[in-house]
Amino acid sequence: MDLFGHINNVMYAKYIQSARVNFVEKIGIMKMLEEDKVGFMLASSALEYKKPLYYPDNIRIETTVSFIKNTSFGLQHQIFSGKGELSTIGTDILVMYDFNTNQKTPVPEQIKAEIIRLEGDN
Repeated sequence: MDLFGHINNVMYAKYIQSARVNFVEKIGIMKMLEEDKVGFMLASSALEYKKPLYYPDNIRIETTVSFIKNTSFGLQHQIFSGKGELSTIGTDILVMYDFNTNQKTPVPEQIKAEIIRLEGDN
């Protein structure tokens, strides 16, 4: 917390990181990384603060895919307070990366299909 009782801005980035890891686990990228050493690199991450969060509180983060390109895809995260108020919008750009060759690689079709399946659930 800062001097005014707000949650420190560093924590918002940690919350978004947790949501990002949870999302890539759900779509199968973490398994792919373990098996084939193909995963992602975080190319960009940004936060837009709307309202502060205060301690104590329970937050909810909603993550959606904003775009899918050949080698990258974007995530949008919305952090809500326990009262349901929008606190923060986070955006990430993830680039698929082959750690065997140290080069970016196309987003695999099975990952695209899993994204579409998850987005359809929401």
